[in-house]
Amino acid sequence: MCYFEQTLWSCGYWRWGHFRQQCNKEYRMGETCGLKLVYITKNEPDVCKLCHDIEKKQRRYDKMARDVERWQREGNRRATIERTCGEMREVADQIHNMRAEHYHRTSSLGQVRTEKTPAAQTIPCCVAAYWHLRCEQGF
Repeated sequence: MCYFEQTLWSCGYWRWGHFRQQCNKEYRMGETCGLKLVYITKNEPDVCKLCHDIEKKQRRYDKMARDVERWQREGNRRATIERTCGEMREVADQIHNMRAEHYHRTSSLGQVRTEKTPAAQTIPCCVAAYWHLRCEQGF
């Protein structure tokens, strides 16, 4: 039960920091017993890097959706639309995986729970499904 710093972001994500104090169970200098306890929690007012990356991917996905919509109105861009729809599926999968990783970390042991639920944090799955179907059906 050695003591470590902990960093906690406003979104609920956390990570272990530097080693701070050795417990009684471990007598060798520089070694830890393997059990981690929080020595001090550093609260960060900003959201974590993963949240920033999710926001970037979401903006990219939204731009691609607007582009596809515009291209469908204009017509004559079938290949571009198909390629972009494929990229949209990839980006939606990446966003989903990143949010799952974030949710797993925020709900793991030693974490203070936030008010947000997984449903409130997920990508609009209905939007992703809508574009997926729309791209497969040929618009």
